[in-house]
Amino acid sequence: MVSERTPVLEIGGTHLTAALVSHSDWSVVPGSVTRIDLHAHGTADELIADFLRGANSLGSDHNSEWSVAMPGPFDYENGIGQFENVGKFDSLKGVNLREALTRGIHPTPSFVHFINDADSYGVGEYAVGAAHGLDRVICITLGTGVGSAFLVEGEPVAEGKGVAPEGEAHFLDFDGRPLEETVSRRAIRAAYAERAQLPAGTPVDDTPDVREIADLARAGDPVAGGVMGYAFRSLGQALADCVFDFRAQVLVIGGSMSQSWDLVEPAIREGLALVHPELSTLQISAAERRDDAPVVGAAFWAVRHHR
Repeated sequence: MVSERTPVLEIGGTHLTAALVSHSDWSVVPGSVTRIDLHAHGTADELIADFLRGANSLGSDHNSEWSVAMPGPFDYENGIGQFENVGKFDSLKGVNLREALTRGIHPTPSFVHFINDADSYGVGEYAVGAAHGLDRVICITLGTGVGSAFLVEGEPVAEGKGVAPEGEAHFLDFDGRPLEETVSRRAIRAAYAERAQLPAGTPVDDTPDVREIADLARAGDPVAGGVMGYAFRSLGQALADCVFDFRAQVLVIGGSMSQSWDLVEPAIREGLALVHPELSTLQISAAERRDDAPVVGAAFWAVRHHR
């Protein structure tokens, strides 16, 4: 009898989450979650050992098909790392993770699926979140950088009218520069440091983080308000052609920055409307499953693509 639980690994740059997802309501099974800190610059053997430690914490009461949400660059079809000079997982370049996980997980998986982590986030929101049941969805995750998923009937797409290059919004430009030079944790902190005239050479760790800048903006700090407004208005402008041409029914915003929704949503909406006034009434929604959307989405996608 096939279990109604899918085992999932969500692998990020600093941590791994292992969990079981129930098919009955696409929820994370209580008590199944294991979280492991990762050393992104570790050797391949060290990283794989951590992956397997998380995977083998899930026992055997689950499907034999696994799903792994993984950041890029990665060959998702063949399960092979393509990381190089991206600041994490360089030791996994050319490593066949499907083979390593299949060999090291007990009981042995019948198959290991791989899905991009931003795509799995969007699929999770489609399955049970802010985009549930909608045919054309763009989901943007705002954290260290800008992640994205372009979904047609719940399936991630990487090409087509309105789709960002390779389906990844971070490849978009704004004002002649890569988008993440304007909208990212690093860019927002740098912009605040410059406009607040912090001493030159102030260490990044001594610069207010995005949440603190948001708090300052709410308290009436004009510099912080200007920095937040500019960043997310710029995001709206950069995304506007994609949203319009893709005919998105909803723009879902997730990731850590979505917690500053009162500042993020109006600025994005303003930016969209500056380029395409028709988008002033677009449905823009905060992610409803911010904490577990990638895990749920990875399971949902794997079940859809059952081998």
